[in-house]
Amino acid sequence: MRVLLVEDDALLGDGIRIALRRAGMTVDWLRDGESARTALKQDSFDLAVLDLGLPKVDGMDVLRACRKAGNPVPVLILTARDQLKDRLAALDEGADDYLTKPFDVPELIARLRALYRRSRGRAESRLTVGDMSVDVAARQLFWRGQPIDLPRREFSLLLALLENAGSVVSREVLEQRVYGWDEDVDSNALEVHVHHLRRKLPPAMIRTVRGVGYALDPNAGGERP
Repeated sequence: MRVLLVEDDALLGDGIRIALRRAGMTVDWLRDGESARTALKQDSFDLAVLDLGLPKVDGMDVLRACRKAGNPVPVLILTARDQLKDRLAALDEGADDYLTKPFDVPELIARLRALYRRSRGRAESRLTVGDMSVDVAARQLFWRGQPIDLPRREFSLLLALLENAGSVVSREVLEQRVYGWDEDVDSNALEVHVHHLRRKLPPAMIRTVRGVGYALDPNAGGERP
């Protein structure tokens, strides 16, 4: 899942970014409200973590602009403002969750996963397609009940394909799910990840659509290599 983190505190922001990446998320980090407002208008994210006391543009104004534009991205407010009136105002403006500082990182990660599941219409953390299932919280792939370990980027790529099983997912969307803005991406990086996945799954399950992207065919069947 791709997360937009908006936090102006350099030490805290870096710590959150590291923690979310360790939890298997792709994180893009911005430090002011103006940049966040532009990013939410021009780019696509699965989740947003938004501070309120931001430079240039206040977090509440970022939230209002996001909802006014019809952007449905789930937004978790992460702020030091702990008054009830602030919490109610944010929720009324369209925030999906509200967590005050200081906070426990495991709770932040759990809340983000819960928001992501609800946004995808799922109540459980496990997603099953045919003989394959993934436990999103544990970042574990299972093929016919047997666990298969995947690195973070391969897991993110597979999850994006699973969530859109049977449909073509563009290269651009897949690269956004796998890489953050600050990560270098080789021109053939996506192909390498797909190649590695095909070596761990029945190769025919991941179909290349030339000039567009990839699609996961849950009915392709077959045996693992």
